[in-house]
Amino acid sequence: MKNSLFHAVCGGLLLTAPALALGQAAPVPVAGNPIIKDKYTADPAALVHKGTVYLYAGHDEAPAPEQRYVMNEWLCYSSQDMVTWQEHPSPLNVKAFAWAKADAWASQVVERNGKFYWYAAVEHGSIPGKSIGVAVADSPTGPFKDARGSALITNNMTESKISWDDIDPTVIVDDKGQAYLYWGNTNCYWAKLKPNMTELDGPINKVTTLPNFTEAPWVHKRNGWYYLSYAYQFPEKLAYAMSRSPEGPWEFKGLLNEVAGNSNTNHQAIIEFKGKSYFIYHNGSLPTDGGSFRRSVCIDYLTYNQDGTIKRVQMTTEGVQKAK
Repeated sequence: MKNSLFHAVCGGLLLTAPALALGQAAPVPVAGNPIIKDKYTADPAALVHKGTVYLYAGHDEAPAPEQRYVMNEWLCYSSQDMVTWQEHPSPLNVKAFAWAKADAWASQVVERNGKFYWYAAVEHGSIPGKSIGVAVADSPTGPFKDARGSALITNNMTESKISWDDIDPTVIVDDKGQAYLYWGNTNCYWAKLKPNMTELDGPINKVTTLPNFTEAPWVHKRNGWYYLSYAYQFPEKLAYAMSRSPEGPWEFKGLLNEVAGNSNTNHQAIIEFKGKSYFIYHNGSLPTDGGSFRRSVCIDYLTYNQDGTIKRVQMTTEGVQKAK
């Protein structure tokens, strides 16, 4: 694809521009976003491990002009500077879960005791509706294999009017070693995990204090605060809440960003790396067929206020600079 076309389409994502002298031509933005330009990538999750960031994303494969999700595998990239990304062979496919039949939807990888656990939303083969599986590997780049031989969460374990409420898993391990799984669509569910990371350790609970919760929970911790960010309304903005405990109570704090261009959905990962905070998300800006079913991962900076609240994220064409 021609750079001029890419700049013309992606330039619309810039929210602010420096003042220009009369008659001076505006500089063409250097397009760092989207960060992956040869494939459509969606639902990003990120893991920082031993000085490297590992990016995991679903692979949007729907041929244009089809308006549906076609997702069969997850992709993996790594970087040591947040700008230069190396692609690794696909470490996980829906076929790795013999009990599943389709849909490599949102996922997250976490490390514990030298093992890497991949929590992924898929369509169950025999229990109607979406479910969550767990895969495991000895390396962040895989290969990953089914850790249970069955789903961790199935649609009949939760009550909802829809069959896709059990999606978008996120996992955090607190300072005491207790792991928590959050997930959901229209309902935000959470449960404790056993130390083996493949079994629930207690009942399934709901978070009921998140206005307009749609999907895509992500939980992270910073300076004694837990943050639960999520997709808000539809088309999706992103919002967040804060708590002193991973079990809540959660206090809603407001929006993180607006609708991401021409993508109806958004999905975020938030990490700290080499002293800076990053907001990883997707939009539909990759020319020429990008959109809600052919999405692309982007990265911008995340900034905190002195009281721990988060400033609204500015989505940019330039993206971020190399981390040193």
